[in-house]
Amino acid sequence: MQKKSGFTLIEILLVIGIIAILAGALIVAINPGRQLAKTRDTQRTNDVQSIASAISQLIIDKQTWNCPSSVNYSTSLPVVTVTIIRNATETSTSTINLDCLTPNFLPKIPVDPSETDANATQTRYTLTYSSSSMQTTICANGELKSTICVTK
Repeated sequence: MQKKSGFTLIEILLVIGIIAILAGALIVAINPGRQLAKTRDTQRTNDVQSIASAISQLIIDKQTWNCPSSVNYSTSLPVVTVTIIRNATETSTSTINLDCLTPNFLPKIPVDPSETDANATQTRYTLTYSSSSMQTTICANGELKSTICVTK
């Protein structure tokens, strides 16, 4: 009587099942959606820090806020929360164009990483200036953190 070597169908199915369970557990542990959201939030944090630093540097260099390309706020920063735009004309007092920060203080005005249009005028970032403390706050809506803000 000759004995056949090899695996039975049950053994193969059992190994495939164990691999599937381990792969599923690994995917849940890594959670790619959460990792991508974390990456975008990190980019938002870097962006708001860059914008706030560029505004501070402009004020230090010129001893005042003077952004000639900013139509509505050429001599002062807004004391209300406004949306930062780029490559566009300010159409209301609810927006501010910070294109004057490029190229001397920023290579380009950053846009929220969830924005799919590379030429978007809306950055999805906001700016608020406190005249009493003379501090500028730049904020972004985060995915894991509700709001990401930097004050300088």
